[in-house]
Amino acid sequence: MHLLYLDESGHSHDPSTDFFVLAGFSVFERATHWLESAINPVAARFNPLHPESVEFHGAPMRGGKEYWKGIDPALRVQAVVDILSLLSNPQLKLRVFASVIEKSTMNRDEVLTKSFENVAGQFDQYLANIYYTRRDPQRGLVIFDKAAYEEKLQGLSAVFKNHGHSLGKFRNFSEVPLFLDSKASRLIQMADLIAYWIFRYFQSGDDRGYRLIAPHFHANKGVQHGFIKSRPCEIHPAAQTASV
Repeated sequence: MHLLYLDESGHSHDPSTDFFVLAGFSVFERATHWLESAINPVAARFNPLHPESVEFHGAPMRGGKEYWKGIDPALRVQAVVDILSLLSNPQLKLRVFASVIEKSTMNRDEVLTKSFENVAGQFDQYLANIYYTRRDPQRGLVIFDKAAYEEKLQGLSAVFKNHGHSLGKFRNFSEVPLFLDSKASRLIQMADLIAYWIFRYFQSGDDRGYRLIAPHFHANKGVQHGFIKSRPCEIHPAAQTASV
C-alpha cells in the first residue's frame, strides 16, 4: 500500500491570503518507519530527553513562535532543510503531490473540493500506473492532519469514489481518508512543512524551501503530474541545496 500524507496552507476562506495549497508526499507503507527514524534525530536536537514533544510546524518554525520561540533561527532553518532534504533519499522513493489554487479564480466554497480532486486524482492515477507498468495492484490511503476539514473530505472521497469527479472515479483507494493528530505523526509534520513552503513561494515569492521540494513533484516519463495549479504559474529551476 502507498500512503499519501497531506496538509493544507492558506485557509480556503481566509481573506488575508491569495493562495490555497493542499500538498504532501506519498510513501510506500514499509518505508514509513525508516522515514520517521530519520526525522526523530532532528527533534532530539531540541529536546534530547523528550524528542516526541517537538512538533515540526512550518509557520511557527519560520516565525519563531509557540514552541519555537527563542530558538536560534539558524537551528530552525537547519531543521527544515534536513527534513525537506529527505525527499531526495533514493531509498525512500518519496513523491510530492500538490495543488495550488489562486483563490480569486473560483468560488471560495469550491476551493477545497477542487484541491482534493486535483491531488487525490493524480495519486489515484499514480497507483493505476503502478499496476499498468508493473502489474502490481497497489492500493492507496490518504492521511490528513486531524485538524483539517475532516467531515467534508471524507464525504468528498466517498462521492468521488462512487459517483466520480471531473476526471472520472477514484479506483485505487482502500478507504476514505484517515485523520491523525499531527503531534503524534512525524510524517504529517513533514507534509505540513511541504505545504507551508509551497505556499510561501506562491504567496510571498519566498522560494527557499520550495527549491528543496520542486525536484520531487511526481513525474512519469519526464512529464510532471504531481503539481497541479489553477492557472499558469512559473516553476523556477530547482536547486540541489538551499537554506530556509
